[in-house]
Amino acid sequence: MQKITPFLWFDNNAEEAAQFYTSVFKNSRILSVSRYGDAGPGPKGSVMVVSFQLEGQQFTALNGGPPFKFSEAFSFVVSCENQQEIDYYWNKLTSGGGQESQCGWLKDKFGFSWQIVPTALGKLMSDKDATKASRVMQALLQMKKLEIATLEEAAEGRVPASR
Repeated sequence: MQKITPFLWFDNNAEEAAQFYTSVFKNSRILSVSRYGDAGPGPKGSVMVVSFQLEGQQFTALNGGPPFKFSEAFSFVVSCENQQEIDYYWNKLTSGGGQESQCGWLKDKFGFSWQIVPTALGKLMSDKDATKASRVMQALLQMKKLEIATLEEAAEGRVPASR
């Protein structure tokens, strides 16, 4: 059992969200579903808590009602080895009503924020050559979904090709 588990508050679609997330990420599954009983506060028999795993990381989702909403102040970062992975997660997580944002950020159809980033970004952004790192940052600020080739071209000072 992991010591710290992210806990996500949904209005009334925690189970739908858990099913969606486990369909997007490999090595993922729903672990348990708890339902409200006679004591409430939700309707008896409705889903209260869903426990699930994504890539081995455990999460808990609660149907807690409308008082709290997600914000960009908390997001999950998905590290991607290549452009194919970036494209896959970007397309899956924005499907069904998700929204693209800037710099590799998006909101899924439940309003939760994700950052879809290449593993190479850290190396590109922390290059000892401050000019290279600055060009990468300038390119990144112009993007919604991150494009590895464009970031690498920016680092090398080549004008990125139109994509």
